[in-house]
Amino acid sequence: MPSTANTQPESSRGQPNAGMSEQPSRPIDPALHPIEVGNHRVATPAIQAFNDLVNRCLRFHVTGALIYGPSRVGKTCAIEYLRMLLAETQPRIATLSRAGRAQATPCRRPVLREPVHALGYADPDGGTNSAKRRRVANKIKEEYTRRCGGTVVLFCDEEQRYDENEYEWLRDLHDQLDRLQIRLYTFLVGQQELLTLKTTLQQAHKTQIVARLMVEQLAFFGVRNVRDVATCLDGYDKTCFPRGSDWSFTHFYMPKAVAGGYRLADDAPILWAAFEGLHHKQGLPASWRSRWSPSRARWKSS
Repeated sequence: MPSTANTQPESSRGQPNAGMSEQPSRPIDPALHPIEVGNHRVATPAIQAFNDLVNRCLRFHVTGALIYGPSRVGKTCAIEYLRMLLAETQPRIATLSRAGRAQATPCRRPVLREPVHALGYADPDGGTNSAKRRRVANKIKEEYTRRCGGTVVLFCDEEQRYDENEYEWLRDLHDQLDRLQIRLYTFLVGQQELLTLKTTLQQAHKTQIVARLMVEQLAFFGVRNVRDVATCLDGYDKTCFPRGSDWSFTHFYMPKAVAGGYRLADDAPILWAAFEGLHHKQGLPASWRSRWSPSRARWKSS
């Protein structure tokens, strides 16, 4: 999978600005490059697995899945990546996202605040629960069926922060959109507690929630070994900006080296060894080895 961005990214080596004055033929000002702007994303093996899950659910009409994993491994970045990728590869599919927020008291209203806001409502908190659900459903129908599409993908981040009431409301939204002939696919993303919640709901015979929202599941992970590092770095070697050019991210920062056959992925063993060295030097537990995620790493010259 390529890297993705509002535009797209690259990599560098050598002295901080080495070669910049020697290579005036670069197609854009380096300050405008996605790596400098910080709006690039790199597909990790876990993001690839997440993308496969999304495509599988869309293909076989599986309306809900949960994705769980420890904090700081790139789950939020994965959502951003997949939304941009879907916009490029399947523009008829509408995507929305919302981030869970801890609630001081049980409340059903916040569950759709972010989607309502994203759909253009100035007062996303206004109205009763049923009125708000109707607004969301009608707005989705209005905005996306005119594009000849009847599919909406909703990514819900930090889902471990919500309680059963929120999932009941999401299930109700699925039912209401079904009546409007709109198919909603919901991907619940969060920490390990999500898997525990699914088990709890199954034991309580809350099958209507599980069958709608938690059919599939995926354990999300960080970079685990040198092979995973190479997969990430390969994204920098193969993603080009501007689009359609031969200026890969690596090429942009290291034109002479790339012309000589160099690829950033070649240095995966060196980078992994350096990471392991720092890991052991700091005395971190083994579980932290899987928590490094370079999916948004900025390039730093060395």
